[in-house]
Amino acid sequence: MSAAFNKVTEQASSYRHLEKMSIRELLTNINAEDQQVPLVVAKAIPQIEQLVTIISDKMLAGGRLFYIGAGTSGRLGVLDASEIPPTYGLPQGLVIGIIAGGQEAIQKPIEHAEDSWEQGWLDLEKHQINDNDVVVGIAASGTTPYVIGAIKEARQRGIVTGCITNNQGTPLAAAAEFPIEVVVGPEFVTGSTRMKSGTAQKLVLNMISTSVMIQIGRVEDNKMVNMQLTNAKLVDRGTKMLMEKSGITDYEKAKQLLLKYGSVKAAVDSL
Repeated sequence: MSAAFNKVTEQASSYRHLEKMSIRELLTNINAEDQQVPLVVAKAIPQIEQLVTIISDKMLAGGRLFYIGAGTSGRLGVLDASEIPPTYGLPQGLVIGIIAGGQEAIQKPIEHAEDSWEQGWLDLEKHQINDNDVVVGIAASGTTPYVIGAIKEARQRGIVTGCITNNQGTPLAAAAEFPIEVVVGPEFVTGSTRMKSGTAQKLVLNMISTSVMIQIGRVEDNKMVNMQLTNAKLVDRGTKMLMEKSGITDYEKAKQLLLKYGSVKAAVDSL
């Protein structure tokens, strides 16, 4: 299967003898590589737009968004999903990150977890996934069995599927209905896809989840009016937002109103 396309993620680094470089040279060269990433992501905007459109439609109709991946890709999906409730006040369980090997794999590698063709779908089934939902597979190589198996099975069952990968023409992209291919080239350390490939995935995930949250009404103007008030910094930010939106000039009065209703949006609506 891997011979069917050019696996750029495994190609040799453009740099040699990294151990002989000074710290300044290492940092400068890594940074030079990183600067290419957003330019490549920009080329994928039409692909990202298609996926964001369908996710927004599905979520407005009561569906959920699933990310599924292994290793770094899985961790990035879990990260993006875990930040949605506190940032946008969306209830838990509407954006879900699934990683091969389960919660333990977030902090340490689980041997062979990504090699099963069946386990990805079994992990999705635990959440009663159905055709109201969207599942996005994330795999730098585009060849991870855990992810491909999940995407294939989901698509066969009429569930909308997308993917994020860092090679062109991969089995994963072929399996998904809405593939996003962000080919950032060989890594600074050969094959270390936690670097440019991971950065590209993070940028795309930011674009997907942020755009979807705006589309489904979780942002007003440029403000996170539904954010959860989980610490003093966010209470302060929310209080200032409420003062700006309501015209209340007394900070303590605005803060008490915010804490009473639990979000900027709810406090403003109460007025």
